[in-house]
Amino acid sequence: MNNFSIEVKNLSKTFGKFTAVNNISFTVAAGEIFGFLGANGAGKSTTIRMLCGLLNSSSGEAYVAGYNINTQSESVKQNIGYMSQKFSLYEDLTVKENIFFFGGIYGLSDKELHEKLGWALEISGLTGKENILTKQLSAGWKQRLALCCAILHQPKIVFLDEPTGGVDPISRRNFWDLINTLSESGTTVFVTTHYLDEAEYCNRIMLIQNGIIVAGGTPTELKQKYITNPILEVQCDRIIDALDLLQKEPWVLETSVFGKYLHINVESESAGKEQISRLLAQNKIKTGRISRIAPSLEDVFIHVIEKKND
Repeated sequence: MNNFSIEVKNLSKTFGKFTAVNNISFTVAAGEIFGFLGANGAGKSTTIRMLCGLLNSSSGEAYVAGYNINTQSESVKQNIGYMSQKFSLYEDLTVKENIFFFGGIYGLSDKELHEKLGWALEISGLTGKENILTKQLSAGWKQRLALCCAILHQPKIVFLDEPTGGVDPISRRNFWDLINTLSESGTTVFVTTHYLDEAEYCNRIMLIQNGIIVAGGTPTELKQKYITNPILEVQCDRIIDALDLLQKEPWVLETSVFGKYLHINVESESAGKEQISRLLAQNKIKTGRISRIAPSLEDVFIHVIEKKND
């Protein structure tokens, strides 16, 4: 065995004639924050269920904390923490009762539970709130409590499956501060997310589509590899009309909508600015700022997916 927290070799999972995960391979180093990205139905949750020992693979193999996911699934479960988007908390229990309940599931003794209580309350920011019913907490506080419950037994690896869905941006950022603290202490964090801005916080990323890994690397590596032409951010009115016009032009390489702006991939920054301004003006579309921007991981994701669909 190599010295990896997670090692995946040609892993596949089929359900009848449907292939959910198709011959994927990757490794995750100890202490790494590893992002697993893809749209709904891409194969993320099926992969996590296999890696957590909850689902046998159809072919291939994987090792988590040194244990085979198919033949040593109970050992896998003892060495990991798991948190889902739904947080898996009991709403009618207090904060303290949830901590004690999940600690008991993970096999902690009464003495260990009492020792862990103060630590869990401190890192979750819930000190003084231990007797509050969990259903009275905001989504952000529930999120931090759920993570603490998943790591009470100090697992080597934590799996976080869409952990920030439905949580406000400030709570999401605070949650990632907690993830970074875990990583710095040596815990491996395997996280799935559909928030591509969050993927910037990961050490490495894998993009999965239709059960196949389509790209992988650090955020910087992915941007440098896949986005080699200038991206212009265009501020204008009638954004959909502008998008339709630009998509028909041969000098436009790729187009996408980002909130109130258009992202236009062109071969030349100066020529692209002039051509965009001229085209929109000719069609009486009011244009504001047109400026070159650094590519985001969302730009990378759109580029990779569009190339795969060509």
